[in-house]
Amino acid sequence: MTALGELIDIDDRTVLVLGQELDLAHDRPDVANALAHRAGDTLVLVDTGAGRAFRAALRTAADRIGPWSRALVLTTHGHLDHVGNNDLADELGVPAEHYVPARDLDQMRNPKSYWARSFQRIAWAAPLPAPALAAQVVSLFAPMRPFAAATRTYEQRPLERIRIGAARFTGWTFADGAVRVLRSQGHCAGHAIVHLRDCGVLHLSDEGNGACGAMADADQLKIQTVLGAVAGLFEQEEAAILTDGHTFAVRRGADAVSHLDGLLEQATALHDAALGLTGGSAQIRPSAFTSRYAEALAGLGVGGANPNPLFTAMMALNQLSELGLRPEDRRTEALRPQGIRPEPTDDADAPWSRPPLRPADAPDATP
Repeated sequence: MTALGELIDIDDRTVLVLGQELDLAHDRPDVANALAHRAGDTLVLVDTGAGRAFRAALRTAADRIGPWSRALVLTTHGHLDHVGNNDLADELGVPAEHYVPARDLDQMRNPKSYWARSFQRIAWAAPLPAPALAAQVVSLFAPMRPFAAATRTYEQRPLERIRIGAARFTGWTFADGAVRVLRSQGHCAGHAIVHLRDCGVLHLSDEGNGACGAMADADQLKIQTVLGAVAGLFEQEEAAILTDGHTFAVRRGADAVSHLDGLLEQATALHDAALGLTGGSAQIRPSAFTSRYAEALAGLGVGGANPNPLFTAMMALNQLSELGLRPEDRRTEALRPQGIRPEPTDDADAPWSRPPLRPADAPDATP
């Protein structure tokens, strides 16, 4: 068992600070792992977790790897469990910079709205109306301080082409190239991963959070692409140690490659299982699909960070979308011949189906 704020020494200038799992039943927020690293005379903090106890642990880790005379705080993405102590950048007593992804600014400014949209998609599975549930979840992470006086967006810096071995990325470098922030944008719209050159750490953050992304702004192709690219870095010995946001593990070399390959194998196996669940159906309701999808997850032994019914339902919707299904408005076919445009349905559990390859009212192109 690990404890919130436990420190794992990777080397004499790199420490992994462990977070904790989500437990909604007991009003306990998840807290993401963070890294403290010293690059020359620069303290580098990768994410800041959430909560006062984690903040204290992060300060302890920073002191352990000192001395340093400047600081760099890097946010991998804007989710609550990663950004709660970002104002620490202003309290380190040295000149500091803090960077966040521009595409995640809206959710950092207004997390209730972001989570309400996520929960509205699965209203049939949520125990409360989406706004109330979002407010309840966000409250678990108080105090929430995602911004500092030093905060800027990565995108305010020129975008760089970054080559690591045979792999090519875009992103930004810091500390004379010792710290590389690589755009990934799979887990959510602004996500980035971080490569610490001198110690060989590749911090995947939440890109490895399971076989299928859960968030409404997740991109499954980008998740799978970055997992494959990172596995290549380990095979080329351009990275030596894999850490992430939620598995509380330090994986080295071949173990890291095996873990990444396993995530990709799970993704393809789950896709195949989901295809079998929908292949013979003209339409399927998300609630019914989610029930069978959860059984497939269990049967395949597929895990992921923070498994719970809400995230399973969110994953299920993304899986349906991956298969090419879309929510349908049951009134559309009846109204189209009358030339009436139907209003969008508010029924989150309305059936999904595969759209026709061409609209029913398209002219016949057969000669």
